[in-house]
Amino acid sequence: MEQLFLPLLLMLVVAIPLVMGTRKQKRAVQEQQKLQSSLSEGDRVMTTSGLYGTVADTSNDTTIDIEIAPGVVTTWLRQAVREKVAPEVADEIETDEADVVETAEVADTSDTTVAPKVQADEKTAAPSLESEKK
Repeated sequence: MEQLFLPLLLMLVVAIPLVMGTRKQKRAVQEQQKLQSSLSEGDRVMTTSGLYGTVADTSNDTTIDIEIAPGVVTTWLRQAVREKVAPEVADEIETDEADVVETAEVADTSDTTVAPKVQADEKTAAPSLESEKK
């Protein structure tokens, strides 16, 4: 009986991580299939290569059309869609652009004199590394 205990214990130590790993992998595959089947037009997605776009057409079972820029539609395999992402908020972008324009206008009204360039003295400059190698 003692002769069987050690081999049986070793088999359990190896088998348990394998079983747990396959369960985790099956769960991930199920989640990915659920995501791919739930895609609809207008969803903002990211592909496995990191490309962001908006789903334009989902009529085909194996492919999906993604609009990556206004008027630019590309065809991808459904499996290439990695995840759904939150849609861009256009209002925040417009607000940020307006702030930049206002800042630029304020900067234009400031004094336009340029400070003279200050040259570093050779005494205060850091020595080059090549001069130390001898």
